[in-house]
Amino acid sequence: MPSRPQPLPVREDFVEAPDAAMTPGASLRIVTAADGLRLRAATWRPAGTPRGTVCVFQGRAEFVEKYSEVADDLLARGFAVATFDFRGQGGSQRLVSNPLKGHVDDFDDYRVDAEAFMRQAVMPHCPPPYFALGHSMSAPVLIALALRQPQWFDRMVLAAPMIGLPLARAEFFARGLATGLGRLGFSGSYIPSGADRILALRPFATNPVTSDPTRYARSVSLITREPRLAIASPTIGWVHAAFRAMTATALPGVPESVRTPTLVLTAGADRIVDPRASARFAARIRGGGHLQLRGAKHELLMERDDLRGLFWAAFDAFVPGSGALA
Repeated sequence: MPSRPQPLPVREDFVEAPDAAMTPGASLRIVTAADGLRLRAATWRPAGTPRGTVCVFQGRAEFVEKYSEVADDLLARGFAVATFDFRGQGGSQRLVSNPLKGHVDDFDDYRVDAEAFMRQAVMPHCPPPYFALGHSMSAPVLIALALRQPQWFDRMVLAAPMIGLPLARAEFFARGLATGLGRLGFSGSYIPSGADRILALRPFATNPVTSDPTRYARSVSLITREPRLAIASPTIGWVHAAFRAMTATALPGVPESVRTPTLVLTAGADRIVDPRASARFAARIRGGGHLQLRGAKHELLMERDDLRGLFWAAFDAFVPGSGALA
């Protein structure tokens, strides 16, 4: 029987590039998940008395340094900030033999990561109340977490949440393909057409995530400086796990059971996830609200200033204490 691949070590520093400086005051936190995997986290405290802590949960293939500007925005509002890299990406450990593969067998692994982050990086070091800000892939994780730990977050804000895919036929086909190939033992293989190609380095003109060239260039600069922050295509197993997570999140009774007031913000020009599925999901949460940002691409927090301004206006109206800059 082959031995389990040894995890790549957790990164115990932050990466900077000439046009992508790290927000000053970041404290590095190393978190250990329940299965022993080590995760990289960062926390910041504002200059004055904190109004609470915003916990930022990243999307697929993201990393702490990418959220430096978001940390600046939240610190300016008087919040402490905490974020971390999910297993298998950024500066956290990776367990597959090819570290470029984005892989988990089950999204519950991400929930385990999130619980460890909250218990080890947030609660001992960051002041309550706690607010969750989650992007894309982290939405199913946060919903699962909110059902298990409803007392943790006073509010949740989900940006372009991964609830469904844009094309129903494509989603149906992809689900069937991922399930079939997974059963045939290809769970750890790249999806068809997948490769060791870092999609975050594609030319700006063809990127599907933002219409802001400067913010896109910052992310490219960080990955160019340290390619080990990046991952490439997902595996068949990751896609299968993602479909299971999306299905579980939208099951009858699941959104209705969420007690945490939740604001869902969708991108009108999203080609990664389906904003209509997210809107339907938001309507089923008792304390839910929904706002679509027309013209925005998938990464709302990395968009143009005018679109980010709309995002932060909605955030400020929804999150207590965030109505004015500190």
